[in-house]
Amino acid sequence: MPPAENRWTKKRKAEEEAAVVPAANVVVQFQSDAGEKAGPQLSVPQDATVKQLNLLLNQLLDNEEKLPYSFFVEEQELASSLGQHLQKNKVSVEAALCIVYQPQAVFRVRPVSRCTASMPGHAEAVLSVNFSPDGRQLASGSGDTTVRFWDLGTQLPAHTCQAHKNWVQCVSWSPDAAMVVSGDQNGVLWLWQPKTGETIGACRGHSKVIMSIAWEPAHMELPCRRFVTASQDGTAKVWDANTRRCLFTLSGHTRPVTCVKWGGDGFIHTSSRDGSIMVWDAKTGARAQTLQGHGHWVNTLALSAEYALRTGPFDHTGTAPSDPAEAKQAALQRYETACGGAPERLVSGSDDFTMFLWEPSVSKKPVQRLTGHVQLINQVQFSPDGRWIVSASFDKSVKLWDGMKGTFITTFRGHVRPVYQVSWSSDSRLVVSGSSDSTLKVWNVHTKKVQCDLPGHADEVFTVDWSPDGASIASGGKDQVLKLWRH
Repeated sequence: MPPAENRWTKKRKAEEEAAVVPAANVVVQFQSDAGEKAGPQLSVPQDATVKQLNLLLNQLLDNEEKLPYSFFVEEQELASSLGQHLQKNKVSVEAALCIVYQPQAVFRVRPVSRCTASMPGHAEAVLSVNFSPDGRQLASGSGDTTVRFWDLGTQLPAHTCQAHKNWVQCVSWSPDAAMVVSGDQNGVLWLWQPKTGETIGACRGHSKVIMSIAWEPAHMELPCRRFVTASQDGTAKVWDANTRRCLFTLSGHTRPVTCVKWGGDGFIHTSSRDGSIMVWDAKTGARAQTLQGHGHWVNTLALSAEYALRTGPFDHTGTAPSDPAEAKQAALQRYETACGGAPERLVSGSDDFTMFLWEPSVSKKPVQRLTGHVQLINQVQFSPDGRWIVSASFDKSVKLWDGMKGTFITTFRGHVRPVYQVSWSSDSRLVVSGSSDSTLKVWNVHTKKVQCDLPGHADEVFTVDWSPDGASIASGGKDQVLKLWRH
């Protein structure tokens, strides 16, 4: 034990130091991420917490209902008190401190923590799982040539659909949840009635594997009729679901087309193994522009408003107006909210280990080149609010990026084999990844750490999807079992 004198000296020193550093005030200016200032400059105490800043901002914005916000100082998220954050990041407060605020989802998705159902039935690997836009139904495609619909209430198979003659590569729901289209390795597409599991008809025209399917957004046409498919035969085709006829072919790529996205602004985007991304007019099929930059195969694309386009008129509880005109208006409102008055952004991931962030309606030049991965990129996904991008790679990592500027945020490490797919929770706070190491992991965007580990599959996890209502995660893979995970 130190002598009494020493202890007394240390105590006095600490008191003096505490007296020297008073809890001074900081002059702050709240600003939205679009650059609009909220209220005047204010003097706030350094020990102000995120909760207190939330109360203050809600008063400044005259919000009748209190909304949750996240705050950023010089692009660093505020997690502790203001003073601690300034000290830790050595931020100067000589001029007024600019605090950028971003609204968060008013609802919270509970992180899944356990497997509630292992649903056998497929006789080969499960290659695609997809929740319906309302989150109430689930479809899967497999190497056993079947498409299966699952009952989420009983967690049992509802319908087994047999018509394909080869592996079912991809499955896609129409944004109004009325139809499902599936594509196989022979290039044949089948349309299904999800409620009965009956076939509506086939679309034939592609000569090789169907790689990707995208539907026309609900705010453009409801009930949904048109969809676009990408194939290894080097073309993309736009189809009418009612007549099962090909309306027009988008030909221009010289190698297989790997991914297709139908934007909410009336353009279709295709990526190819020829290293290019092409933008097409969805009405005429004319090529609008070509985006060049990648030095190898382009594997994956994602749109900033993709979540709103996928769920169409359905909100996070899975409800939509019953009147088609009202539903179309609701879908348009959700799309406009997702865009926030800014042009739609596109992100591409490639075998050259890089990603590019684009604004195709503004310029042919990329907004940012996103580097950091050391192996090819399998999948990229924008968060539902469009603020984050997450990428899955063969380098065993998942990376998080700023969805507006393309700047690097953090790396999620934990998988020990390549990561195949990622999917966001509907509140943009959590992301799930499926890997070749047979596990799924849920990551927390706020803490930048793993939220929970989900082991259970006996082999590689090829496909994963988080339901739009946030209640369940579905995963499938080489072990032929489809698993449902819930809180």
